[in-house]
Amino acid sequence: MLFMECALRPYLLTWMTNGCPVSLDIDCGVLPSRDPFAVIRNSSYHTVELTDAKKRSMGILKRTLQGFLVIIVLLVITVTVQWFRTEKANLPAETETAKRLTPGPYEPALVNYRFVDTSRPTMQNGEYAGADDRTLDTILWYPVGATGELPLTVYSHGFIGNKDGGNFMARYLASHGYVVVSANFPISNTTAPGGPNFEDVVNQPGDVSFLIDQILALEDKPFEGTIDESRIGLFGLSLGGLTTTLAAFHPDWVDTRTKAAISIAGPANIFSEKFFDHYDVPFLMIGGTEDSIVDYNANASPIPERITNGGLLTLIGGTHLGFDEFAMTGFRLLGNMDQLVCSVIELQADDTQGGNPFPELLGTEAQGILQLDELPMCQVDGEAMRYADQHALTKIAVHAFFESHFADSSESRMAHQKYLTETLPAEISAVTYQAALR
Repeated sequence: MLFMECALRPYLLTWMTNGCPVSLDIDCGVLPSRDPFAVIRNSSYHTVELTDAKKRSMGILKRTLQGFLVIIVLLVITVTVQWFRTEKANLPAETETAKRLTPGPYEPALVNYRFVDTSRPTMQNGEYAGADDRTLDTILWYPVGATGELPLTVYSHGFIGNKDGGNFMARYLASHGYVVVSANFPISNTTAPGGPNFEDVVNQPGDVSFLIDQILALEDKPFEGTIDESRIGLFGLSLGGLTTTLAAFHPDWVDTRTKAAISIAGPANIFSEKFFDHYDVPFLMIGGTEDSIVDYNANASPIPERITNGGLLTLIGGTHLGFDEFAMTGFRLLGNMDQLVCSVIELQADDTQGGNPFPELLGTEAQGILQLDELPMCQVDGEAMRYADQHALTKIAVHAFFESHFADSSESRMAHQKYLTETLPAEISAVTYQAALR
């Protein structure tokens, strides 16, 4: 390189020596073919004098760079500590709840499918023209090595969610011998053609039924056991919780094979006692008091007064997005993600209440659909529960509820029921349970 630079004489190379700039005048008349360092040895050196102003500028620059380096190091340390601090649940030791956090005896495994329902169309959505069928990209979790008759559960994702949103619950259930299926709903998932649209919720109970049909009809199934059709449960988050409720109780869209249903932070303020009286299905609502998206007081709190079979499990400090698999990604370091969503909503509109679109979509007063105008959002601003704790308590509660109806023996069913309704709230101060009041 020195030989090439000599073409641009005189060449000046400057470096810092003990804080003093030094210049090197290269003698390009000496270009030895075998000793490139002879160029340096035959060159002369002289010191460049700096003014006081330049010295002060260089000192300021040096201190600034050192300050930035310290800030970066502290930031890395803080993020690392926060990452590991929030990674695992912090449940009281030596409690039944802590023991239940341990996965079951089976290794969970998964397989992907693409199911196409040719009997029902996909709605037109924005620039998307729609389709004559409904394609469901599906994930199936199953317990490796489990034999005999196995319970089947269907997980429904929320609006702008996807089939992986309930994986933390699906893995846990599969480890306890459950088969769990979840699919991307065609128009409400994250990457839906034309953009996610909640109006397709009216077609999602049919998707749930179709998924059950496909799993029951599997010929080359990955699991060893068989599906017990008397033990089929539904659960879902947010719009998926609404989908679950519709599939369990709606007079037009019900799947009567449903033997237990769980809505996790699902919209429910529009459902009257008459709606839940259509079918006698055990129903559990799981809600978080700091849910800014589907307001707890409007949707979850009234449930015990409207149902006859089931109850309400409340997580004090639980948030909406805290129920999703997404919550345990790096975004958990940002704190309460519900509040970030509300900040975006507030930037887009002055009135965060908006109207309630569901009554018009879902039915009439005669069917038990209350015609309410308001859909409260962004009403809370308290302390949020740690996402790891929220995940742990949710999957434990989901399993306990299903086992209280699906366990093999009556003794086991009663034990899980007692744990869910009495032991869990007694051991964890952030959990309450209210049984059905009708």
